[in-house]
Amino acid sequence: MNIKAAGAEYALKYAVQRDHGDRAQLIEGVIVPESRPWSHEAAAHSLRTRLSTRAAELGCVIGSGNLDLPGSPNWYVPDLAVVPAAAAKEAGALLPDRTLLIVEVTSESSAETDRQVKRRRYAEYGAPLYLLVDRQQRAVTLFAEPGRLGYTKITGPLPYGGAPLPLPAPFDLTLDTSGL
Repeated sequence: MNIKAAGAEYALKYAVQRDHGDRAQLIEGVIVPESRPWSHEAAAHSLRTRLSTRAAELGCVIGSGNLDLPGSPNWYVPDLAVVPAAAAKEAGALLPDRTLLIVEVTSESSAETDRQVKRRRYAEYGAPLYLLVDRQQRAVTLFAEPGRLGYTKITGPLPYGGAPLPLPAPFDLTLDTSGL
């Protein structure tokens, strides 16, 4: 990326965060304000609760902090991310490859973005695990082993409450998806 493009990218991302705070994302160059219904928050809370013990054992925090995707017109605020506490402690924004797991919970307005755009971008930027909780399809899908062409390992979609979803190392746990 040339210096002029890098400066424009930085200016755009800074302006979005300055004007909208943590309540907006930049998706493929489009500012997308965040507004989540309570049903969406309930699903995210349920997952946070189910992951919290293992995240603490791994020395991680669970949150919805900013993720920067440098060299692209993207600045994401995932529904949840499991991040090593040391990385989160001093960070304003992290790169997706600094996370252990990213979770997106779909809403009517974000479903296609979460299914397609974010899945592709998270793989491109090295997020090791991407969990898609698709509320419209009432299913979960885990994407693993990222690369420039996408994720090479996909588990699901599995219906809510169906077969438990195995989360690989470092989690090494089975996630109960009933009640999402």
